[in-house]
Amino acid sequence: IVVIGTLAIGATFVLLLGEIDLSIAAVSGVSAGILVMLATVWTGPVGAIAAIVISILAGVAIGLFQGFWVTLIGVPAFIVTLAGSLGYQGILLALLGDTGTVPVINPTLLAIAGTYLPGWLGWILAVVTVGMYAWINMGARQRRIKKGLPAVPVNRLLLRLGVIAAITVVVVGTLNLYKGIPLSALILIIFVFVFGFITQSTLFGRHVYALGGNAEAARRAGIKVKSVKISVFILASSLAAVGGILGASRLGAASPATGTGDLLLLSIAAAIIGGTSLFGGRGSVYNALAGALVLGSVE
Repeated sequence: IVVIGTLAIGATFVLLLGEIDLSIAAVSGVSAGILVMLATVWTGPVGAIAAIVISILAGVAIGLFQGFWVTLIGVPAFIVTLAGSLGYQGILLALLGDTGTVPVINPTLLAIAGTYLPGWLGWILAVVTVGMYAWINMGARQRRIKKGLPAVPVNRLLLRLGVIAAITVVVVGTLNLYKGIPLSALILIIFVFVFGFITQSTLFGRHVYALGGNAEAARRAGIKVKSVKISVFILASSLAAVGGILGASRLGAASPATGTGDLLLLSIAAAIIGGTSLFGGRGSVYNALAGALVLGSVE
């Protein structure tokens, strides 16, 4: 679920533009391969950090490359990312060479997916999460009232808060019956909150929605269309790289099959099931998390 959700966040941004990225799964595989190959040479915490940074930078470079072709050259994103997906799978094969499956031997990298938070910390995070949800929504309601705009009724807001609190209690309680909240799940939740805030409360997020709604109108309004598009492709590939790192940590290895199979379909489907439109301009990062939970649970 964490890997699917991380890739789905990046897919959501691309879909909000009305574009498509068919390479996110392959990018995650390449990043995992880079991570594992570096970690087999560089050992210790410093080596682990360097391997993670280089793997993410590889995702940034791939996103910049694809964004350049789509935005400046004008090649459709479907063609660029499909061709890229095939090419990146070849790069992964070249990275791994004749060794096939390469195990992760660095304990720091393995700890990303193998660490669980203690039960008391999980409950503290649950209280903080519900509190932040209440604070953000109440603040948004007050701002709308001050501006004379329609606002969500208090009783409906309290009902939402109650549902969120109940779900949080059930999830944290269930996870604590096992080992606690996984560190990787906490990373995904942080990503969801951060990028959810970016899409809904920042100028960049409004530009993404505007561009997905009507690119020509956005251009005439003074939005830097090319910069926004390239930034979104970089963001999607970077999140795909992070997903590859999380996946490699969970599986404890990288292989030619990393980033293949149903991962691409599940990642895009998670965004769409959550309500993101294929035609751009409508969707939410929070909904991508919901879609990932549904697909991960069914799978």
